[in-house]
Amino acid sequence: MDTLQAAILGLIEGLTEYLPISSTGHMIIAADWLGLPQNAENKSFEVIIQLAAILAVITRYRDKFSPAHLRLWVRVAIAFVPIGLVGLLFSHQIKALFSVNVVATMFVLGGVVFLLMEAFYSKRTHNTRNIEDVSPGQAFWIGIAQVLALIPGTSRAGASIVGGIAVGLDRKAAAEFSFLLALPVLAAASGFDLLQHYDEFAQTSWSPLLLGFVIAFMAAWLTLKVFLGFLEHFTFRAFGWYRIAFGVLLLWIYP
Repeated sequence: MDTLQAAILGLIEGLTEYLPISSTGHMIIAADWLGLPQNAENKSFEVIIQLAAILAVITRYRDKFSPAHLRLWVRVAIAFVPIGLVGLLFSHQIKALFSVNVVATMFVLGGVVFLLMEAFYSKRTHNTRNIEDVSPGQAFWIGIAQVLALIPGTSRAGASIVGGIAVGLDRKAAAEFSFLLALPVLAAASGFDLLQHYDEFAQTSWSPLLLGFVIAFMAAWLTLKVFLGFLEHFTFRAFGWYRIAFGVLLLWIYP
């Protein structure tokens, strides 16, 4: 992997990890277009830039890391349990699902779900506006919804946001809870890959890795800020239409 490829992938990871448009799907397609094989070195790179996305959330929500917010982190832990168990028990079956056709199909289906979700959205019924007010029951059902993100192209952020809105969170609270929920999910996935491919990491070229990490961090941090500002004035419809258009494009390119 050269520096330009590393910069492009770092930018894509940072821009897409916390948006409901599937970072994994975009990374698979980008790697294919850049001619990068899914070998151990490139897999190591993807794991490292995911850690940059984790760091972006930690710095953005650093005030939440105190005993005063223990109740919130208990809710995050509850929401993490379903995907943690399913991911651990069925990791091999999940990896077998990775293909462009699966990604494209889930892009389209996810887009339709977002459009339907917005059609039934009501400020009156979606009245959990602060992530500190998420109940254990709401957290659990958000976690159940997030399990769908194990299908490539679904989007972890998208699945948890849809789950949050389905149980009464407003748009901004659903997005913010999905940001925090990303921490244990990405940490577990990255840690699992580090343990499995430790030897390959030692052979990875560090210059592209460092560049990708810095770009991914900066892009993710900026995306978090802009996304929340966007949701104060707009809905998720744009993401729904984007998913459908991108999915159809992929199905046309990769019949």
